[in-house]
Amino acid sequence: MAMASLPFKKNYRCSQALQQFYAGGPFAVSSDGSFIACNCGDSIKIVDSSNASIRSSIDCGSDTITALSLSPDGKLLFSAGHSRQIRVWDLSTSNCLRSWKGHDGPVMSMACHASGGLLATGGADRKVMVWDVDGGFCTHFFKGHDGVVSTMLFHPDSNRSLLFSGSDDGTIRVWDLLAKKCVSTLRGHDSTVTSLAFSEDGSTLLAAGRDKVVSLWDLRSYACKKTIPMYEVLESVCVIYGGTVLASQLGLDDQLTVTKESAQNIHFITVGERGIVRIWKSECSVCLFKQEHSDVTVSSDEDDSRSGFTAAVMLPLDQGLLCVTADQQFLFYYPEKHPEGMFSLTLLRRLVGYNEEIVDMKFLGEEENFLAVATNLEQVRVYELASMSCSYVLAGHTETVLCLDTCISSSGRTLIVTGSKDNSVRLWDSESRHCIGVGVGHMGAVGAVAFSRKRREFFVSGSSDRTLKVWSLDGISEDGVDSKNLKAKAVVAAHDKDINSVAVSPNDSLVCSGSQDRTACVWRLPDLVSVVVLKGHKRGIWSVEFSPVDQCVLTASGDKTVKIWAISDGSCLKTFEGHVSSVLKASFLTRGMQFLSCGADGLVKLWTVRTNECIATYDQHGDKVWALAVGKKTEMLATGGSDAVVNLWYDSTASDKEKAFRKEEEGVLKGQELENAVSDADYTKAIELALELQRPHKLFELFSELCRTREVGDRVERVLSALGGEEVRKLLEYVREWNTKPKLCHVAQSVLSQVFRLISPTEIVEIKGIGELLEGLIPYSQRHFSRIDRLVRSTYLLDYTLTEMSVIEPEVDRRAVDDGSPVSKGLEKLEYGLLGENVGQEKNQNKEELESNASKKRKLPRSKDRPKKKSKKVAHADAAAISLRA
Repeated sequence: MAMASLPFKKNYRCSQALQQFYAGGPFAVSSDGSFIACNCGDSIKIVDSSNASIRSSIDCGSDTITALSLSPDGKLLFSAGHSRQIRVWDLSTSNCLRSWKGHDGPVMSMACHASGGLLATGGADRKVMVWDVDGGFCTHFFKGHDGVVSTMLFHPDSNRSLLFSGSDDGTIRVWDLLAKKCVSTLRGHDSTVTSLAFSEDGSTLLAAGRDKVVSLWDLRSYACKKTIPMYEVLESVCVIYGGTVLASQLGLDDQLTVTKESAQNIHFITVGERGIVRIWKSECSVCLFKQEHSDVTVSSDEDDSRSGFTAAVMLPLDQGLLCVTADQQFLFYYPEKHPEGMFSLTLLRRLVGYNEEIVDMKFLGEEENFLAVATNLEQVRVYELASMSCSYVLAGHTETVLCLDTCISSSGRTLIVTGSKDNSVRLWDSESRHCIGVGVGHMGAVGAVAFSRKRREFFVSGSSDRTLKVWSLDGISEDGVDSKNLKAKAVVAAHDKDINSVAVSPNDSLVCSGSQDRTACVWRLPDLVSVVVLKGHKRGIWSVEFSPVDQCVLTASGDKTVKIWAISDGSCLKTFEGHVSSVLKASFLTRGMQFLSCGADGLVKLWTVRTNECIATYDQHGDKVWALAVGKKTEMLATGGSDAVVNLWYDSTASDKEKAFRKEEEGVLKGQELENAVSDADYTKAIELALELQRPHKLFELFSELCRTREVGDRVERVLSALGGEEVRKLLEYVREWNTKPKLCHVAQSVLSQVFRLISPTEIVEIKGIGELLEGLIPYSQRHFSRIDRLVRSTYLLDYTLTEMSVIEPEVDRRAVDDGSPVSKGLEKLEYGLLGENVGQEKNQNKEELESNASKKRKLPRSKDRPKKKSKKVAHADAAAISLRA
């Protein structure tokens, strides 16, 4: 009964949690530190610095971005790329305000003046140019560098109109904007100058280069005050100002106020290829602080040029330090001082700009607040779902991690097991974040791992060497730091080809393996004795899973199908078809009554087992969906694939049902309001409610009532004037439908006439979809007018016929009618057109006779024979008219 009462999942709401927003290269931090403008290939992403959510995206076409800068107020974004086009973007609308070209090569660096009115650019053409932002014209043009201009900076003092530029030639040039010339060339580096910074009083310039030194320059004499060796390739230098949290935690505020000489002492931060933050004191060239270990995850195949940090920025409003790594990560540090007096930089957030292809993922912890993600890297990244910040990284494998699984041990600690291309499995403790066990023995890449479900005493691994191994967790200390060697309890040659997936039954008695040999095998634990072989798929099996309640197995295959098998005899119970490409993952939901599947077609499908029905299909991925994780407690979903996007899915069945109930309740209340408005003859309110409730039939009845009234024009005008633009669009859609039916077209044409009379053509053109609406209105309107025109012309024949029959007689005197009036001329034309020329002449000959006997006809009583003769004459005239028309 409990199983039957479980509610089915009917819908899931997608929340895009992780996606690519940074591809390396230039970036810019806003003046308040709330967002970061990042280069992402041929687009620019505006990213929230708190949770990595993308606020907006700016499409730059096919241009590769090489330089970015933000205005001081954070409203304008400046970009440049290989096309040499310099663009100014309005961040509120993501529109390009203006663009221009000026350099002969790509723009490699740019800086915006503190006033926001000037933009300096340096390019690969060795030129330095200054632009007026509002006008888009060049105000200064400087030449002198012998290499690519790599960095530039305006002097912070607005009274000193100086621009500093560093180049690949190892020189720093000082440009006077008022004199429009180079006032000094600072030669102190043997390699590229990568970063410039000013002291707090603006009297000293600090320059960092790839020649592993930091040089300090006196800006009064332009002499080199000091050169400090760093012994690493430097990418950025940042000065620590007094009064900041960083200065106070280091105790620098007290030192800066002791003597006048110490006031000249400068404290600064350097970052480079080692991936370590170091804090220096310029007075004695002493390193005050150095990180004990690097937070940068360096791949084994990564060369030295792409290792470590690539940039560092002191965040505004005293928010700490931002460091950017070579593997597209943003690390946010904040200074802390421990009770024992030790200073440290705490890593607050790690925003990953690019995850590469996602191959597997699992939820972590009892509350499932974390998500472990395996990508095409040697590390496993663990994300906190609340902020989508990478909490920590598990590094130890030497090749790409292919699979992972998680469980909560008997002691309550969260364990993670990973399999890699390095032919090994590793066991991790999530709290200590250390590897506590290594299993070596496979002869091929480990592509599948699974923990025991009940006792948590072992885990199973499957490899491309076609073997299945059971690894024991006995003797593993979860509190230990050193990793121990794991022992295999059982081994079996399970398949003829690579093993893609393994699963352990809920009672830990069976294990199932799926392989590229198109079979799934069920084995009895702990000795791995074969129980049954599941044959029936036409392609390799990518995923297997046991039902949580029934004796059956769910398999997903490359033949585009999902099958459910009976363990007792290996028969196929059900087959589910719907994917248009390989099904890569399938997992049970709702205690085995439903399941989810995802495939190479980028689709995620929700199925009901009993009815073989696909309830919902979701298309939120742009490529293969390799990974599917289902929360055991919350049944929240996470999907990831080749598009490097991680989507979180929340069950919205209850909320959708409540929303539908509220909508129905609101519809009932508004329906009653509509009936009350109709009874009160409040047509304006009634029509507005009918439009809101989308009741076209009731709307037609209301307009029909209005059309029957004498003051139809005024009343319809009052109703239409109270409608908004969207309501007018809905009304025109209904009018288009009414206009297609002859019985309803008169009301449609009346409403349409009032709409075109009341609303100006410019406003009509601005209505969304008006072109499509007019295309549906014009043909039927032309058909209705043609039909009415034919009816009007037919009434002329009827009038003439009745007149000739003396059934109706004109009230006016015929002499008054024959005086050349339009009525007389129209009647003559009608007679000529209907009866022909001869009939007209005959009528003119008898005209006098008719006039002379007109008074007698009115006085004499009619005989019985006269109407008969007259009817014959009219019938003859009708026949003549019909023959002439034919």
